[in-house]
Amino acid sequence: MNVPRLSPVVAVLRRCLYALLAGLLVLAAVRAGDSGHPRAVVLSVLVTGAVLAAGAVGPAVHRSRRTAALWVAALSASWLVLVTLSPDGLWVAFPLYFLQLHLLPVRWSLPAVALTAGAAIASFVAHGAPLTPGAFIGPLLGAAVAVATVLGYEALYRESERRRELIEELVATRAELAEAERTAGTLAERERLAHEIHDTLAQGLSSIQLLLRAAQRLLPAGSPAAPHLEQARSTAQDNLAEARRFVHALTPPDLEHGSLAGALERLCRSAAVDTPKVRFSVSGPPAGLPTPYEVALLRIAQSALGNTLRHAHADRVEITLSFMDTSVALDVVDDGAGFTPGDVRPDGDRADGGFGLPAMRSRAESLGGTFTVESVPGQGTAVAVTLPLPVAGVPAGTGSAGLGRLRLPDAVGSRP
Repeated sequence: MNVPRLSPVVAVLRRCLYALLAGLLVLAAVRAGDSGHPRAVVLSVLVTGAVLAAGAVGPAVHRSRRTAALWVAALSASWLVLVTLSPDGLWVAFPLYFLQLHLLPVRWSLPAVALTAGAAIASFVAHGAPLTPGAFIGPLLGAAVAVATVLGYEALYRESERRRELIEELVATRAELAEAERTAGTLAERERLAHEIHDTLAQGLSSIQLLLRAAQRLLPAGSPAAPHLEQARSTAQDNLAEARRFVHALTPPDLEHGSLAGALERLCRSAAVDTPKVRFSVSGPPAGLPTPYEVALLRIAQSALGNTLRHAHADRVEITLSFMDTSVALDVVDDGAGFTPGDVRPDGDRADGGFGLPAMRSRAESLGGTFTVESVPGQGTAVAVTLPLPVAGVPAGTGSAGLGRLRLPDAVGSRP
């Protein structure tokens, strides 16, 4: 198991602990003459210092929990030898508390700190110090301060990381919603332009062709105006064809080669590479839908199916497009892992890392529809969106028909 990446503050504090430990070891070596075994004390200091240097300089301690635990155990053992030989080794216990708490899991660090404090108290008494409350309170108070400091900092750091992740997720969701709004606005403007071209420019060009054709029939044979009328009619016909190409270019790419049902069927076929079975079906007689409806339903299907392939580990996925009397519905149902609805926050994302639900809900609600997600752990997930069909003669969004269904009038009298 890897040790979590250190924050800059923790890295500086760790170096300070190493420096403090080294300084206290030097103090014990300088005062070795006051003990009954000066050479043994100096040798013990050198061994403890070597163990400390090996862990402080070696990268393995900073990468592996197991290596860090072994290093702390070796450092503690060498310190026990030192504190047995010299009372000055007692002070090393205080930075040792912090290292144990920082490098060991909580279930190991707390017992290690308790044993270190007990060893410090025993050493204090064994070296002939008077048995006073201070002999017990000092090491215990130091251990309590170390535990409160380290565990409190770790709790604050975890809370800070959780808030940072939440802010990043909210920023990403806002960007996704803004992109969805821009896309919806672009599609709406495209459809408005297409209908304006269809209802004004194209109709006007057709009328011009009709009038020019009638004028040609009224002219006597060989009239000098005939070539000019023919040129005018040809120009109007060319401009009508150009308008037709312009309207075709405004069609969304995913829908320009067929209907919404066809786009969904192609989506299911492409997704079948990643999951054993993806099935698409249509219920009810298909009806023409405005472009914003088709785009919203297709994007929701793509997002929901993408979530299923990434997270659900499903064996079967069913996408159903249902045409009803007053509404159109899209259902994406899988038999995957599912989740608990209570884990979904008010913003529509799961608490453990969002599935892009706000963007799907925004698409549906922007068209006056409803968006629901139903799921049970171990029993799959169902995503359902229902959009009300536009009333006849009343534009839906900004238009009453999809761009792919606009038919410009044929050129009147275009046949020679």
